[in-house]
Amino acid sequence: MDEEVVEFLRAQQAEYEERTYFLTHSLGAENHWLFAQAYEAMTQGLYLPACTGFITGIEASIRNTMAQIKKPNRVENVDDVSTLSNGLLRAARAQGLPVECLIFPGEEHFEANLQTKTHVEIVRIRHNLCHGNILEYVNTELGEGNAFFTPECCRDLAHMLYAISRNWAAGLGQFRKQLFSPA
Repeated sequence: MDEEVVEFLRAQQAEYEERTYFLTHSLGAENHWLFAQAYEAMTQGLYLPACTGFITGIEASIRNTMAQIKKPNRVENVDDVSTLSNGLLRAARAQGLPVECLIFPGEEHFEANLQTKTHVEIVRIRHNLCHGNILEYVNTELGEGNAFFTPECCRDLAHMLYAISRNWAAGLGQFRKQLFSPA
């Protein structure tokens, strides 16, 4: 086969595997589509929806899994499961969920902060972005008088959340397979 065709097919396969990554980890449709759509947003340069999508995927997958642990049926309501917080992460860890997969690179105080009211990074970012607080992402490289914000200011964050989401999906998927597989 022509080398160019082989390379094209490799690229197509790699793109397919990337696009379907979250669908292959036993997260459940109620969870994996949130991640898949966040990934699609990121690849289209829609960084704010990508960031909030990855965070929503993480939060929903924790809440849905916690609800399924309580009652191993199809989840119809998660109102009795806390939203993303240090407390939810502590409860999730107590149930065996791999919350260490949510530690950001360089987040040295995750374990200490998890036990206090000081938010771990994923919780802090969730609270800020989901409440419209994007001020820490305002670009001031051109000086204070030329500060600006565009969604591209969150590009690095989107890519970081993507990496964390991939790690989380792999860890949570393994946990869910063990928990929900028939013995």
